[in-house]
Amino acid sequence: MPATSANLGPGFDVLGLALALHNEVTLEEAAGISVSIEGEGADHLDRGERNLVVRGVRSVYERLGRPFRGVRIACVNRIPTGRGLGSSAAAWLGGIVGANALLGGPLDRDTLLALAAGGEGHPDNAAAALLGGLTVACWSGRKVLALSLPVPAEIQWVVLIPEVQGSTAEARAVLPQTVSRADAVFNLQRLGLLLAALGAGRADLLTVAMEDRLHQPYRGGLFPWMERVAAAAGSAGSLGCALSGAGPSLLAAVGKGADNVARAMESALRESGIRGRAVVLGVDPVGTVWEAA
Repeated sequence: MPATSANLGPGFDVLGLALALHNEVTLEEAAGISVSIEGEGADHLDRGERNLVVRGVRSVYERLGRPFRGVRIACVNRIPTGRGLGSSAAAWLGGIVGANALLGGPLDRDTLLALAAGGEGHPDNAAAALLGGLTVACWSGRKVLALSLPVPAEIQWVVLIPEVQGSTAEARAVLPQTVSRADAVFNLQRLGLLLAALGAGRADLLTVAMEDRLHQPYRGGLFPWMERVAAAAGSAGSLGCALSGAGPSLLAAVGKGADNVARAMESALRESGIRGRAVVLGVDPVGTVWEAA
């Protein structure tokens, strides 16, 4: 399952981008629950009933009306947890897709996506992690409608990962219940421009297209260094920069000089008193893959 970056600025709860950084999950039927974790989150993730992979497995059994007696799970995690890079969506999908494979594949991809999005509460990360590429997703009743789009290969993606963790619940709690029509129109314009620019290969439009008024201005108080880092990325040559999901990671689109942008973002974060690392990641065009033993 790939890491994912949601929103890309204006696409709040709509857009997701699959990135070439992956978790691996191995499942076996067992009596009782056993979870082993290597890598990211090994020091704090739950290894019992509340583990998200376990919950994903259970959701499939419940959907099919099958008795759930237990599962043995081995996780190799490379996606940092609590950083706005879709680690929870990857965990849900690991359990859901893995359980479906264990049971012979009775659920289709649309149902798997709906289960994962239901566990997450929103479809953006789940759609990107399952389908790969740049995804546009929305709820339609209980179904999730999602489409994966190609991304211009000449655009590089720099992800700044602070050492501090963020809380999705807290990042959502600071958002207002209503927004002005002017702000809604502002985001609609930029969402349309972003999709059109990526489709037409007009990377020069991303600086404007990745602007946002629906969530980033309100989350700025949680991440007071965000504007400084984004400005440093722009000065170093990034085409656009946005909060990755609910944060605290930042995603920058770069045409050339990705390493320079990465170093500039790290430096600006360090000057704000926070340590972190910036990595250059490709786009995963495939999404989650699975195989039965």
